[in-house]
This record gives sequence, structure tokens and C-alpha cells, in this order.
Amino acid sequence: MPGLMMFKLAIIMIMSIQNLNPGESVNPKIASSNEDPFDTKLITRLANEFYSEFKRAGVPVSSDKSSSKNGNGLSRGYPGSVRPYAPEVHPDSQENTIDEAFGSGEHSPGSQDSFVFGEPKEEGIRGLSTQKKAISPVFDADYVRRDFPALHQKVNGKPLIWLDNAATTHKPQSVIDATSKFYSKDNSNIHRAAHALAARATDLYEGSREKVQKFIGAASSKEIVFLRGTTEAINLVANSYGLANIGAGDEILLTTMEHHANIVPWQMLAQKTGATIRVAPINDKGELILEHFASLLSSRTKIVAVTHVANALGTVNPISQIINLSHAYGVPVLVDGAQSTPHMPINVQALNADFFTISGHKIFGPTGIGILYGKASLLEAMPPWQGGGSMIKDVTFANTIYEGIPQKFEAGTPDIAGVVGLGAAIDYLSKIGLPAIAAYEHELLNYATSKLLGISGLRLIGTAECKASVLSFVIDGLSTESIGKHLDQHGIAVRSGHHCAQPSLRRFGLESTVRPSLAFYNTYQEIDTLIDVLYQLPRK
Repeated sequence: MPGLMMFKLAIIMIMSIQNLNPGESVNPKIASSNEDPFDTKLITRLANEFYSEFKRAGVPVSSDKSSSKNGNGLSRGYPGSVRPYAPEVHPDSQENTIDEAFGSGEHSPGSQDSFVFGEPKEEGIRGLSTQKKAISPVFDADYVRRDFPALHQKVNGKPLIWLDNAATTHKPQSVIDATSKFYSKDNSNIHRAAHALAARATDLYEGSREKVQKFIGAASSKEIVFLRGTTEAINLVANSYGLANIGAGDEILLTTMEHHANIVPWQMLAQKTGATIRVAPINDKGELILEHFASLLSSRTKIVAVTHVANALGTVNPISQIINLSHAYGVPVLVDGAQSTPHMPINVQALNADFFTISGHKIFGPTGIGILYGKASLLEAMPPWQGGGSMIKDVTFANTIYEGIPQKFEAGTPDIAGVVGLGAAIDYLSKIGLPAIAAYEHELLNYATSKLLGISGLRLIGTAECKASVLSFVIDGLSTESIGKHLDQHGIAVRSGHHCAQPSLRRFGLESTVRPSLAFYNTYQEIDTLIDVLYQLPRK
């Protein structure tokens, strides 16, 4: 068995296998071995023990090299009929159920484990494989797609291929059901009544807060503030923390690859206070020039605001290094996590992020709901941004006493149904397992990249060694709008334009790109169709 394939097997066992039978743990020899994990004989033994667990669980194991689709999988003993781990569709049920026979690789932020997404490629972008790989034998995008009703329709007479996931994601049936159930059975305002529906609504709302806390590894649910999305979360920090701590002569450090939502609020703050915006540049691949970023840090820097994954380029920033460099100067860091959270496990305590923002609709939840994570010590010291009901303890015409965190930042009636739906989305992602999602999407991104590079005149914009989800490109002699319309005629939804990241695209001399973007419900077959349709573009 080739060494690389055996190494991937070891990764699969670590990431994805928790319980092979209900109540039955992984072989303790595997879990507790102190031997060299890169020893070939050890990995072979672990593989045999791994498959013996499958056999003991009654799962057929194929020894035929041709048993796996497209020639992929392990050359010996590939579990050819392992049932993919994903919530099933139950149209008549209000919630999805799980087949507990196989572990999910469920993300456990409390473990303090880190997960490297988009590891550097040995030969850069030229070394990409064109083979369709099955990283995990327990993940099947076709199986998961059944949970997403919006994916099963035709557009312009063609099956919908949704490649606009960086703009918004579709919703699993469990999220749709949770939101509908709230309105049909539990609808009430929260926190301010003694009746049964108010109690149920409050439990659902605060229960979702606890789910978010666990999902991102926050220390306390009090560090989770519900807002409309990443944009509002950044505006809150700029207007609350920023106005209280940033003044004339101070500096706000951003990067060239930021979304407008992480530029405009800081510009507005700078105009109010007399502060200065400093911008760290990126190289021709779309990667942050870390040395230049570090050189811009000084005693004048009062906050760093940086994207985790660039929405127009797909670049995965070295967030831990950025945070460590900034903290060395005593500078807090806000991380825009809108594009990272759908694709990789997040642990805000392990990152040591001061603020972290999330948009619910990017993680398969409802639109109009989002999250601000902030360290408790920072949130407690920050003044409220908006005033009204819910965020007060006592009001007189002379004075108001505010609630503690997080309530002091949640004025008025919130999007309760949106929060309930967000909790259902987190349940769904957690059951599938973000490590498994990340591994699958990484291979899909590599495959799509290699295929796009074969199209004459196509130029990829954003070729960082560490990337996630995004495939921005332009084609010589064709407008991005015409490419987008051509794809739409064939049922393929992509984004064409500046993607609310004009400074980023202008770094490459462009005003717009075509941007297919991936999610775990996309397939290799959809990528093949995208490529075929691009080859059909009319050329002059």
C-alpha cells in the first residue's frame, strides 16, 4: 500500500471514526498507541485493525481494486459499501435522525485541537491532481444533497448547479422545519413573560446561543451576541469598542483582501475620530505579505481587522500568526469569519481571537441572523451600541442601568426564528463533521482548479497555497457578465462582479471576476458540467 495512501488512512481514522457501533469505542490500541504514527508497519497494523472493526460491525469490505468508483479508494480492503454519514431526509418529520453505526468526525472545539485547512501544495498550483479523490469513506455529497430541497429544481430547463455558496448557502430540510415549527407552535417574544410559549421560545433562543458557544469553542455563552450578520457585528465593534478606544492619531490596520463590510465601518470610524487606516498588502497569489503586515504594527495601532478567508480570492490567512503578532503590541484582533466558518472547524479560544464574526446564511442557516463573539472582558467594558427594550435593567428619565452581556447588545425584539434556525444549522453541520467537510471540499477545490487551468485564456485570480472554496477567474476577450449569463442559461449559478471586494480585485487590475464557490453538497459531476459549459462559450 503506498505510503501516502496509508498516511491518509491514518488521518481518516483520527478525524472521522468515533464509534463504530452504538456504545462501542474505537480499539484502545488505536486510541492510545504511543508508537511512531508515521511508521509504515504501524499504519499497516492500524489499517488492519480499522477494517476488522468494520467487519465486526457487519459492514461488507471489498478487496477488489476495482470496487471503488473511478479507481479511487484503497487498493486493498476499501470499505466499498460503508453507508455515508449524513442526516437522512424525513419529509414527514420535524427533525433529522442519525445512523449511529458510524462516527462522524464531529468537531469538538473544547478539545483545543487545531485543524489545518488547505495545506501548502508541494509544487504550488502546478502540482494539483486532476484525479477525483475520496478522502473519507464516510462522506458522500450525493447522499447529503437529499437534505437540501432547493438543489432539486431546474433552471432554464437544466438541473440547478449552485456554485454561489460564498454569497449564500442553501438550507437543509431540518433548518426549514425548525423555523416553520417555531412559527407554527412556539412563536412568542422572549425573556419577558411567564406563559408557556414565552418559556419555550426563550429556551430555544438561549439553547441556540449555547450551541454557538460549543460550535466555535467560546468560553461562555455570554460571549455570543446575536445580530443580523457579519456586517452588523463589525459595525457594532467599530461603534462601541472603536469609539471608546480609538482617537486622533491612532491607526486601524486592515488588509487589501477585505470585504467592504470590513473596510467601510472602519473608514466611518476614522472619519469620526481622526484615526488613520493602514493597509497590509498582498502578493500576486493573493496572499498576505506577513512581513509587511508586521512592519505596520506599532504603538499607534489600536485594532486589527482581518478576514479569515478572503471572499473574492479564497485565501486562507494565517490567523494565529496575525493574532500573535498583534497581541505582542497589545492590539486586539477582529476576525471576519463569514467565509471560514462553513468550511473548517473554528476554536476562538485556540486562536485567541478577541472578536470573531459569523453570518448565519453562510453556514446553511437563515438569512438576517449572525453572531459576534467577543472576549467577555472586552464586551463587558464596551458601551451599548443601540438602546431600547431587552438591553436594560432599569430606566428613569434621569438614568438607565443596562443589562449585562450579551443582552446589552441585543436591543429590541431579535430574530428569534432566525436564531432557532441557526441552531438547527449548527446541529446539522456538527452531525456531519466539519473535519470531514473540510477534507472533501479541499479535494473538490483542487480538482476544480486543475480543470479550470486547462481552459484557454482563463486566468485564475487568487492562487494562494492555502485556499478554501473560491475559484475566481476571468477569460480573455469575454466580459464576466457574459460568462455569468452563459452559465445561467445552463442552470449554473455563479457570482459575477466585484464581490464587495473592489480593493482586492483592483490589486490585480480588475473590476470584476466570475466566482464559482463550493460547498460540501457540490459534486465532481457538477464541476465537470461547469467545465463543459465553459468550453461552449462563444469566442470571437
